[in-house]
Amino acid sequence: MADKTMTLNLSEREMSALEALAAEKEMSKTAIMRQALRLYQLVNIRLNAGERMMFSGDEQRTIEFIGL
Repeated sequence: MADKTMTLNLSEREMSALEALAAEKEMSKTAIMRQALRLYQLVNIRLNAGERMMFSGDEQRTIEFIGL
């Protein structure tokens, strides 16, 4: 399967975030975008299947926010 090419226009803020992630992870910007797409695809599939998405610490943050 041959790779296809596309042009992606990003705002300065988006490009800065991409460059920072690439530097932090020691990956190319293309690799970061590919990984982000795969992650978004996985999240989308699971949410469409009726699953809920939570992060560790969410329950404690809810308690702190509500004041329980």
